[in-house]
Amino acid sequence: MVLGLDAALLGGGFGPSLNNLEAGEAMLSQAERRLENARGQARRGSPAYAVRLAQECVELSLKAAMRFVGVDYPKMHDVNPTLLAVKDRFPIWFDAERVAKMGGWLAERRAPGMYGDEYQGIPPDKLFSKKDSKLALDYAEDVFALCNKLRAKLRR
Repeated sequence: MVLGLDAALLGGGFGPSLNNLEAGEAMLSQAERRLENARGQARRGSPAYAVRLAQECVELSLKAAMRFVGVDYPKMHDVNPTLLAVKDRFPIWFDAERVAKMGGWLAERRAPGMYGDEYQGIPPDKLFSKKDSKLALDYAEDVFALCNKLRAKLRR
């Protein structure tokens, strides 16, 4: 029986030394570093790497959020199907459907952000524009902020 968000923090089977909140906070810290690096790469004119880092930020942020609510996230990069499957575990303001759309957009660009289009021989920075990196950063900022808000509400 789930008693709400607070109950999710106590269980989980994620290891004896970390509860769900501590583990999620560690992941959110990593997500914040990715976000800072993504901003820097966008400023330096590396849109593909900015998109890649934005995707990593969102992936880590969502995995942290799942830890916060006691969900064992999938050990894969695209966690959006799982997020949608457990959306009832999140507050309404979290808007899991919108978050999953942003995460899905970024997940689709994860590999091309690193490898480019290997079939057509197009390097990553030729595939992505400044506009792409701006959108990726907007999504990452939004998702990170929501996950951080969730963390703050649970910390009360």
